[in-house]
Amino acid sequence: MITENYDVIVIGGGAIGLATAYHLGKRKAKTLVLEQFTFVNQQGSSAGVSRQFRIPYPDEYMVKMALEAQPYWDELQKETETELLDKVGTLWFGDPEVHSTEGNIAEAEKALKALGVPYSTLTAKEIEDQYHFRNLPDNYTGLFQPDGASINFKATIETLLNLCRKEETVQLEENSPVLEITPKGELFEVLTPNGIYIAKKLAIIPGPYINSVINLLDFKIEATYWNMASAYFKKTDPDIQYPTWFVFQNSVGQNGNQFYGFPSVDWDHPEYIRVAPDFVITPLEEPNDRTFIPNPEELSYTSDWIKNHMTGLDPEPEYTSTCLIALSTIPNKELLIDFAPKYVPNHKNIVVYATGWAAKFTPFLGKIMSDLALDGHTDFDISHFQLGRKYFLAL
Repeated sequence: MITENYDVIVIGGGAIGLATAYHLGKRKAKTLVLEQFTFVNQQGSSAGVSRQFRIPYPDEYMVKMALEAQPYWDELQKETETELLDKVGTLWFGDPEVHSTEGNIAEAEKALKALGVPYSTLTAKEIEDQYHFRNLPDNYTGLFQPDGASINFKATIETLLNLCRKEETVQLEENSPVLEITPKGELFEVLTPNGIYIAKKLAIIPGPYINSVINLLDFKIEATYWNMASAYFKKTDPDIQYPTWFVFQNSVGQNGNQFYGFPSVDWDHPEYIRVAPDFVITPLEEPNDRTFIPNPEELSYTSDWIKNHMTGLDPEPEYTSTCLIALSTIPNKELLIDFAPKYVPNHKNIVVYATGWAAKFTPFLGKIMSDLALDGHTDFDISHFQLGRKYFLAL
């Protein structure tokens, strides 16, 4: 069965795919979203309930992106009565010499200062006195940025899904994995188990499953896949509260030693606090290797760190889960945003987003991707995220 033509087919109905469809709908573009699973699923990088919104980054362009994302969160908040961002601030602390997947404290301070973003610096003792941590090494330093927040990510996705459902020009199809993509002159024919769809433009946003789609167009990207563990820890002190936070520490042997956490929130186990390792002991070879059972060693390291350095929490992990994430292996390119390589027919009508920690940018990335799909350009500088031909791999 061949359906009528679409202006844009969005492949991937996670947070950023739905945000893209939302912005396409606002511009009255005839849009189809194809999701291989069900919407609001736990299979990919949209899994889980909460994420961190933060402005500290070691690079000025990433700080700018976080700042530019804020008005888009404000706009989305007007569409729902559910609070999407719980503004509790961002605390970065730890060994000032450590560089991690999140960056470096000193470099983040430099970027914040250059752009006039307010923050305060902290000693190890001040971190302990003000934020309930303990037994920190004397050389640890920190910064606190007050605009950080805990994102109600599930509510964010549900809000975007509901907005797409209300938009007359947006059609949503779940349980619709893409099996083939065939260029047909200036159009694309997309085959799924439920039918064949035709579109002028493609926005390919399937999260960690990116290669399973772009392989159909004879190219791929290099990525590593993490099955990220997460757990909740019951508060032994009901009045204790934490900001969103990240600790920078050197690895212990072959294992990571960096952790991050959230405040307790009304929308997600309010008597608990979520703390997670920001490392995996054994990365996955392929997304389909993921499991919903966290690595017990990763949880054990997390429990030990809580026992030694946090107050008011029982270190026994509960409500454990995993989240599948794809990370770029290209140096200094966390997020990948670009058009398909030139050898792909009609490449300028195929826009691709992949990899990285991007929940904090969700509504803004939707705007960027929709503009790239419809207009072929965006007002936001994406040069830092573009792959260029040398990073695309032909099959």
